[in-house]
Amino acid sequence: MLKAIVGSSTAADVNAAAREATAEMKDASPKMAFVYSGEQYDQAALIAAIKAELPGVPLIGNTSFTGVITQKGFISSADGFLGIMAFDDPLLTVGVAGMPIQPAGPRATGKMVAEAALEKAGRTNPPDYFYMSAPPGAEEYYLKGITEVIGRVPFFGGSAADNAIAGNWTVYTDEYQAPDGVSVAFFYCDKPFANKFTGAYTETTNYGVITRMDGDRTIVEIDGKPACKRYQEWTGASDEAVSGGNLLVTCVTAPLGVKDRLGDLIAIRHPMNGNDDGSMNVGNNLAVGTAVIQMDGSVDQLIASVGETLEALKARMNGEIGALHLVHCGGRRAGIDARIDEVTAQIKKAVGDVPFITEFTFGEYGYEDDGINTCGGLMLSFTAFGK
Repeated sequence: MLKAIVGSSTAADVNAAAREATAEMKDASPKMAFVYSGEQYDQAALIAAIKAELPGVPLIGNTSFTGVITQKGFISSADGFLGIMAFDDPLLTVGVAGMPIQPAGPRATGKMVAEAALEKAGRTNPPDYFYMSAPPGAEEYYLKGITEVIGRVPFFGGSAADNAIAGNWTVYTDEYQAPDGVSVAFFYCDKPFANKFTGAYTETTNYGVITRMDGDRTIVEIDGKPACKRYQEWTGASDEAVSGGNLLVTCVTAPLGVKDRLGDLIAIRHPMNGNDDGSMNVGNNLAVGTAVIQMDGSVDQLIASVGETLEALKARMNGEIGALHLVHCGGRRAGIDARIDEVTAQIKKAVGDVPFITEFTFGEYGYEDDGINTCGGLMLSFTAFGK
């Protein structure tokens, strides 16, 4: 039987935070633990403190945007915050590995980290599902490398975040802490698993084809027009609203989306910055010839979608849920702002007394139905583990 133990702390001292967050885990025999923390901490010192409290337990996670949510509510502090969810299950095997980006590039790094995780698990066969964490920037390429090794295996996870999009994020395991690179946890388990991956926005009739890109993440033109101008035609946004970092905020309730080949999933693309030449930087990879759709939402919808997504996740689980891992976009959280306690209420109403942890990320990972694993932004990736 899966036993999930969740702990948290807002202590400023890393040793005190580690002791408080792991206090209820000492009598268990955790096979692994998810760890999410505030950028305020010295992350290497924090991981060392947690390792001292949970010796021999593989750890994996990253810094989270402004806080975490557990059954105790929204956990946050100007001095730092820590949330941990440990899994105790005698039938569970987990291989955890992480490494900085290697000279051969992110795809090769993904391949190497997958091989290392197999070795840690003592297995040669693909896992039943896996978790990935990486910083914003090269997530899709890490995923390609991992897939080279294990094939298409269901996955979940998210990109490390800080509090001001200043690059102060960290990806970590019990053996590795760095602002770059990738970490994975390969799970071998006979219990049910389900993931619900969605942006939960409303699809509009505004769409166009990308006709020019600069690299993977800058849309120069849509339908032969400057990308920001085309976006303004669709949304009525002012020049100021799409200028520079203002675009990041504007698009929280009106992002772009990309449909998969069967229409089962619309992966959200978050415009991040409006440039002087009318191009826009986006948070995930795109390509010329791709159709992008203007999506629509509201803060009320962002909040309500949390409960709706959890209900959809529960409906697709085959068996009793033992734990929930909830990846919630940091951009959505910023848009929700002071109403974050309403998100907590949505979660607790939907899950009852099931243990859970929620992190806030700058990129979300998942899949939908029979589609391939993919990465997005402004999304929810909610995962359930069978009891």
